[in-house]
Amino acid sequence: MAKNTKPAGPDAGSVVRLTDAQYEKELERLQIELLFLQEWIQFKGVRLVVLFEGRDTAGKGGVIKRITELLNPRYCKVVALAKPSDHERTQWYFQRYVDHLPAAGEMVLFDRSWYNRAVVEHVMGFCTDDEYEEFLRFCPQFERSLQRAGIILVKYWLSVSDEEQERRFQRRIRHPHKRWKLSTIDLEARSHWVDYSEAKDAMFTRTHTKKSPWWVVEADDKRTARLNLMSHLLQVLPYEHLPFEGVALPPKQERAYRRPPKSEQTHVPQRYEVV
Repeated sequence: MAKNTKPAGPDAGSVVRLTDAQYEKELERLQIELLFLQEWIQFKGVRLVVLFEGRDTAGKGGVIKRITELLNPRYCKVVALAKPSDHERTQWYFQRYVDHLPAAGEMVLFDRSWYNRAVVEHVMGFCTDDEYEEFLRFCPQFERSLQRAGIILVKYWLSVSDEEQERRFQRRIRHPHKRWKLSTIDLEARSHWVDYSEAKDAMFTRTHTKKSPWWVVEADDKRTARLNLMSHLLQVLPYEHLPFEGVALPPKQERAYRRPPKSEQTHVPQRYEVV
């Protein structure tokens, strides 16, 4: 096996300013490294869970999209759960998240996670005070149990300023392709900015541990946040580049065959032609 190889990015503590072209090049380099990471996860039978939390418009979906863009979707799953059904509300709170935990060789990215209870549900009154306190008490134990079972857990909080969130909300309102991202809860949350901040602070105090820390990503600039988070994820995992064995294509079957006439098939109308 090849020696442990990490992406040759900037040294810790240094900041490299990139042009648009350099950003695209670095993004591609990190995405290729994530492919090496996925190969290592499959080879070693690793189970990886990554949580993405943050305020509305913080860029969680965007960074998840860039992470998964080149990965094999059979072994990398994105979980973005809708609000619980009436049936799910009667279950143990963690139950519907446990159903999505990875098997050996898989990575699961949660676009919001069980921490909904610590912030959104608590602030919006969707859970009782007792349920909220029990969550904060038990959550560190739950995560230690996952880690004892061999699951690697990484938790990210994407931090966005009030001013930048306001700009992003306005862009979502103006652009039809972004309006679907605005829910009634998102809009109502604007009147609870301080409540959300206090809930996040309490969540960090009760659930930030040495073995399961919160990693804060400054996300006022989305592209900067994507590169920083992806680079960090590659650094916290002890992956290795596996040796690549060339693939020899077997000879193609040769036998007399005639395609059926195109007139007998139903074709999609050709409205475009790229030249």
